[in-house]
Amino acid sequence: MRDGVGASRVAVTPGPWRTVHDFLVHRLPALSAEAWARRIADGDVLDAAGRPVEISAPCVVHSVLWYWRRLDAPEPVVPFAVDILHRDDDLLVVDKPPFLPMTPKGRHLHETLLVRLKLSTGLDTLVPIHRLDRETAGVVLLSVRPATRAAYQALFRDRRVDKVYEAVAPWCGQLAARLPVDYCSRLAERPDNFMQMHEVAGEPNAETRIELIARAGALAHYRLRPRTGRKHQLRAQMNALGLPIVGDRIYPGLQPEPAPGTPPDFREPLRLLARAVTFTDPVCGEMRRFESRRTLSLTPPGL
Repeated sequence: MRDGVGASRVAVTPGPWRTVHDFLVHRLPALSAEAWARRIADGDVLDAAGRPVEISAPCVVHSVLWYWRRLDAPEPVVPFAVDILHRDDDLLVVDKPPFLPMTPKGRHLHETLLVRLKLSTGLDTLVPIHRLDRETAGVVLLSVRPATRAAYQALFRDRRVDKVYEAVAPWCGQLAARLPVDYCSRLAERPDNFMQMHEVAGEPNAETRIELIARAGALAHYRLRPRTGRKHQLRAQMNALGLPIVGDRIYPGLQPEPAPGTPPDFREPLRLLARAVTFTDPVCGEMRRFESRRTLSLTPPGL
């Protein structure tokens, strides 16, 4: 672990490479030979025992190497804090802000929920039990102890967690007359765009209960209770109803990411909030409920 970021692991496979440097250049070609040479010289490549390797070190098949990711462009700081809602020996429960990714991936490394929490709490064993989209705010549970991690993960896998979300989306009188409604559909990835889900014919695999909380002009505040956990389920289903969630940059149309090193427009977050989770704790047997302290605005975008 360095600055809250864990090392990546790669196993050496058979091949024509003589040295560790040769193997890394062929196995991970996203970095040039010169870049890997710099990484090795800086001590950022270790052997299985945690010792820095030499650039001329022989390549041993089936051995293990560790290395740390670096970003080519400066990482924009997400200007919102992570609030801790609960902490015990097994669980850390936090209120995630919008725009903050869950874990390091792509061009997000230090500005992620997991890395921030490892640094602020000193808990290197933290692992998210479930996930929220980068744009979504609200309640997130993380496992502290590896010994009890599987028990908490099983809660989500077996759908033994009651999840409540809230969203701001367009008002629709026709839909409002039917609310509350249990909305079922079949979601699949678009064949031409893995970032988006869409509804297709077939047996439903996504179910959400939709309720109305309040209305303000052309916008409405909805309560969403997903009973399944498909990718982008709430965002895709609301969009399919003609009610894309305010601030959504994926639905109905995928908007381009800012250029590397350029921060997003933090003024217009996705108005989707993981409001609460409720479950029976598999370790202590108590009923648990954790609720976000954040609020959603019914003000029209841009005002």
